[in-house]
Amino acid sequence: MVKRKKNDVCEIVTKNYKMEEVVRCDWVTKDPLYIAYHDNEWGKPEFNSIHLFEMLCLEGQQAGLSWITVLKKREHYRTLFHNFNPYEVSKLDQNNIDHFLCDPGVIRHRGKLEAIIQNAKCYLQMEKEGTDFSKFVWSFVEDSPIVNNWNDIKEVPTQTKSSIALSKALKKRGFKFVGSTICYAFMQACGLVNDHVISCICYNKNSNK
Repeated sequence: MVKRKKNDVCEIVTKNYKMEEVVRCDWVTKDPLYIAYHDNEWGKPEFNSIHLFEMLCLEGQQAGLSWITVLKKREHYRTLFHNFNPYEVSKLDQNNIDHFLCDPGVIRHRGKLEAIIQNAKCYLQMEKEGTDFSKFVWSFVEDSPIVNNWNDIKEVPTQTKSSIALSKALKKRGFKFVGSTICYAFMQACGLVNDHVISCICYNKNSNK
C-alpha cells in the first residue's frame, strides 16, 4: 500500500507487483542442491578429461535411481575415489570395495562400485595408447555441442544414435555401466548436447547462440 495526498485527501494506491517467474526444466525440484546443479553444471560443455571421467562413472551409479540420489552422495564419492583421479582409482581393490559396501555414503551396489575401478583402468589404457579421453568423447558430436529445441521435457529422448555409438565404443574398450541411456544422460550433463527446454533460463546460456 502506498499513501499519497491528492487535493488534501489521503488517497490509498495499491500497486500490483508481478514477480518474474524463473522457468527451469521440469525435472528440477525445489531442492537447492538440484537447482544449483541445473543452473551451473547441467548442459554446460565440459572438456576436462578427469571431470568427464567422473561424470561418466557417476552416471553409471545412477542406473535405476534418480540423479538427485547420486548428487547428494557426490562429495563422498569424491573422497572415497580420490576425486576420480584414474591413477589412484585404479589402485583400489576388493578390500576397498568390501569397505565401501558398508558405507551409506555411496550406492551400495558391488557391480557399480567395481565399475569405477574398471573404468579407471580402461581410461589409463586409452591414455597409454595415446587417446585423449576428452577428445574421444567429444568426437561423437563432432567436437561441438548439439543444440536441441525442445518445447517440452516429454520430447527429450533417452538415447540417440550418438549415445548408442559412444556406448558401443566404450564397451569395446572394457568400460562398465555405460549403456546407451547412461551415455546419453552423461552427454546431457556434460554439455555434449543442450537439452534444456527452450523456455528454460539456461537454454540460451548453454546454446552458444
